[in-house]
Amino acid sequence: MSILRVEGLTKHFRGVTAVDDVSFEVEQGSILGVIGPNGAGKTTVFNLIAGAIAPDAGRTFLDGAEVTGRPPHVIARAGMVRTFQLMRPFYSMSVLDNVTIAVLASGASSRTARDQAAEIIDTVGLGTWRDAPTEGLPTAALKRLELARALALRPKVLLLDEVLAGLVPTERAPVLDLLERLRRDEGVTLVFVEHIMAAVMRLSDSVLVLNLGRVLTSGPPDEVTKDPRVIEAYLGEEPTRADS
Repeated sequence: MSILRVEGLTKHFRGVTAVDDVSFEVEQGSILGVIGPNGAGKTTVFNLIAGAIAPDAGRTFLDGAEVTGRPPHVIARAGMVRTFQLMRPFYSMSVLDNVTIAVLASGASSRTARDQAAEIIDTVGLGTWRDAPTEGLPTAALKRLELARALALRPKVLLLDEVLAGLVPTERAPVLDLLERLRRDEGVTLVFVEHIMAAVMRLSDSVLVLNLGRVLTSGPPDEVTKDPRVIEAYLGEEPTRADS
């Protein structure tokens, strides 16, 4: 059963077609990896389906209901939440306060919000930073905080925009473990944009490849990475080199 369905999304900016007739579906409880060269339209697609910008054409359906062009907070309440490559926490507040605000935004009671926030902080592995000021946190901790704030909204679908960006290899594995647990234990459907092919191959049930704003191909990771069109447009002559 598809929890997210995108039909013919198109967006123009000053005569330039950033997204051109993009369609795809995501099965409930699955993980979709989205790859493509810089400028392929990946983040714009996220902005369109999450409500940050309105499409010129096309429709988006979440759990069977159309959410095309709805504001981000309405789409988030319907169950689709995104993270950002550039984190946007409240730097003047503690980690706990940041997550508590997100829990309250989900409609939780003010009496239980801090307890719920503390549980989410433990889930993402930020327990040692719970009462720390957000300003000055290392990148790896900020990435986990971004995830915690998104999870506080109780998403059915979580859109992750380069969640591994800025992390060194030793910091990536724990984040990948966390994402796998979220799918397995929480039932969250994941759609993630990523350039690190080792992560794409490990996590993805299927992969969507964008190029020049259009869908180049989609399918199982092993098949997609062997496609000559994908190798030419994105991976280069030796796909395995992208795993480093």
